[in-house]
Amino acid sequence: MAQIEIFTTPFCGYCRMAKRLLDQKGVGYAETDILTDPSQRAVMMQRANGRRSVPQIFISGAHVGGCDDLYALERAGRLDSMLSV
Repeated sequence: MAQIEIFTTPFCGYCRMAKRLLDQKGVGYAETDILTDPSQRAVMMQRANGRRSVPQIFISGAHVGGCDDLYALERAGRLDSMLSV
């Protein structure tokens, strides 16, 4: 199984949508709340090429993007193969 990391905040609807899709896929993920640990925002931004918005999602270390990007992978039929690596 792929290692999935997701940077979130508690009040973000897009974060909830992304986590819901991952939950439906039956995959686990490591969630980092950047509101609880603000130092992680800088880590997220560095890894996400400066992107500041949440969620920021990484699969096996590769930056996938945000919620819209995750759903685009699903629609394109590419997400399942990324998650099974």
